[in-house]
Amino acid sequence: MSETRSTEPALVDELRRLIVDSLMLEEIAPDDIDPDAPLFGGASADAGVHGRGLGLDSIDVLELAMALLRGYGVKTRADDENNREIFRSVRTLAAFVAAERDRGRAKTDDGT
Repeated sequence: MSETRSTEPALVDELRRLIVDSLMLEEIAPDDIDPDAPLFGGASADAGVHGRGLGLDSIDVLELAMALLRGYGVKTRADDENNREIFRSVRTLAAFVAAERDRGRAKTDDGT
């Protein structure tokens, strides 16, 4: 999965807000989340700022996956072997969302 489109600041910012809002992370501001920091493991009070991870768990992934479906129409599968990479960081999540958006547009453009 290419990360070139994921460097779009607007998409990264949207996803940081989505994470904070959908997971009710009241102690973290969206702008404090480092787009390259791991989403799982290594949680600390300053996790987003210093890139130690947000400490999300499997329940958080389910919540985030539902928020992606509601907000972007993007579906993930529980048995997808790429999930660990997709949800590795905000930037990899943005790359996935951008790729799925493009795939959806391609299907619409060719009538499938």
